Amino acid sequence: MGIVTQESVKAVPPSPVRSFLWAALLGGMCLVGLSWVFIQAQLLSLILGLLFYMAVAAWMAMRMQQFYPHTVLGLCNLVTLARLVLVAVLFVGLIAAEPVSWAGFCLAFVALSLDGIDGWLARKQGLSSTFGAAFDMQVDALLGLVLALSAALNAGAGVAVIFLGLPYYLFVLAGVFLPWLNAPLPDRFSRKAVCVAQIAVLIFLQMPVFANGTLDVLVMLVVCALIWSFGRDILWLKRAQP
Repeated sequence: MGIVTQESVKAVPPSPVRSFLWAALLGGMCLVGLSWVFIQAQLLSLILGLLFYMAVAAWMAMRMQQFYPHTVLGLCNLVTLARLVLVAVLFVGLIAAEPVSWAGFCLAFVALSLDGIDGWLARKQGLSSTFGAAFDMQVDALLGLVLALSAALNAGAGVAVIFLGLPYYLFVLAGVFLPWLNAPLPDRFSRKAVCVAQIAVLIFLQMPVFANGTLDVLVMLVVCALIWSFGRDILWLKRAQP
């Protein structure tokens, strides 16, 4: 039996999953602080926001353990986790039925601004992975859904705006029944442009000056663009079936 020395223990690098969980714990503390400062959240909405955040973080930790190929966590995943914290703060505001505000707009804008930085960091540090791409996509989808519900329920934007937060989840649900929808898609700039337009409109709707249906026409245009983008991808996947 070998002797475990202090030097050998120090030589063992921490697992990225353990680092992720510690970072997620710190993120939970930031969530509480940001919710208190920007939203003055009541206890119930704060608890629900924490549960939402913890559930997503725990799911991502399990996915990381299965699919993350690198030995270090990297700044890329920390940035995506920070975006998840901001989404959770916005979720607290949604649960608390807070009217849209400039504070919520700023939080959403920062969450959008950080999108792309995580991918750039992953490439720069040589830590690109399917897990990182999926984590980023999940946070994007959650941001869109939370903003859409906030615009519909707290900004008077109407029911149609909810469709701006649903396409990804409808596509995933359809893939359960139609497995050919899960095949990889070719990279398209137009898809990214429609996604950016989707989130941008949802962020504009968090501004008090655009509440109560001011941007209804723009919302319908983006809904049509999403239908076109997803419809084109579905047709491509259908034709690409073996």
